[in-house]
Amino acid sequence: MDTGPLVAYLDANDRSHADVSECLDSFTGRLATTSAVITEAMHFVATSRNGPRLLAEFVSVSAMEVYDLSRPPELLEVVSLMERFADAPMDFADATLVLLAEGLNVHDILTLDRRGFSIYRTRGRRPLRLVLDATA
Repeated sequence: MDTGPLVAYLDANDRSHADVSECLDSFTGRLATTSAVITEAMHFVATSRNGPRLLAEFVSVSAMEVYDLSRPPELLEVVSLMERFADAPMDFADATLVLLAEGLNVHDILTLDRRGFSIYRTRGRRPLRLVLDATA
């Protein structure tokens, strides 16, 4: 799960709130993300009085798995991805999600960044399936 859907789900005024809510409310699998995404999302929801608490509660209640991909070997892989997709461009959080998808062998991604994630590929050149586009 990417940053945009996390923020949109928590903010009823977000233009993507309804689509993300519909997707998450009918979802029966497991949610996974990275600590980089949580950090980004915390930054965006911090302007709302209850935003950080709502985010923390959602992560907890949904039993979302949060992976930390910041150990030295992983950082090198993340930077390699960022360099490979520099023209897209790919930021740190996006790169951690691609690395996570590869590590979990799960290629479905809940993101609002259709431009980036439609281009990104794992090291095995496997594309990611954009969940919101697949349910539309």
